[in-house]
Amino acid sequence: MKEAGIFLKWKKRAEQLKTETYTLFIAFKDPRVPWYAKVFVGCIVGYAFSPIDLIPDFIPVLGYLDDLILLPLGITLALRMIPAKVLKECRTKAKEILNKNIHKNWTAALVIITIWLLIITFLIVAVVRIIKK
Repeated sequence: MKEAGIFLKWKKRAEQLKTETYTLFIAFKDPRVPWYAKVFVGCIVGYAFSPIDLIPDFIPVLGYLDDLILLPLGITLALRMIPAKVLKECRTKAKEILNKNIHKNWTAALVIITIWLLIITFLIVAVVRIIKK
């Protein structure tokens, strides 16, 4: 019986993280959010929705470190960068959209793809420069 309670607690926490991540996505588009917060929020949301992890999951223990510690920590820090009034409005919107379950993540997918294309381009340019030397 104790295991069921722990499972429900983790499930509730996962739902909360999902809501907070979507809140950050909505806040990213809000013009009232400072530019530095948008940069950090963009990185966190992109990483949260990205299928590529900083530490691959197949590495024992460390593979889940980013999912269990780094991502929630990043979300917490990002939420603190957003003005309280804006955050409250974004949370309300996120909950409404997630409860209706009618959202489309095309914009999020575009942001993630763009971030990864920029990273890959940077790496290719760096490798080409090293090879030419």
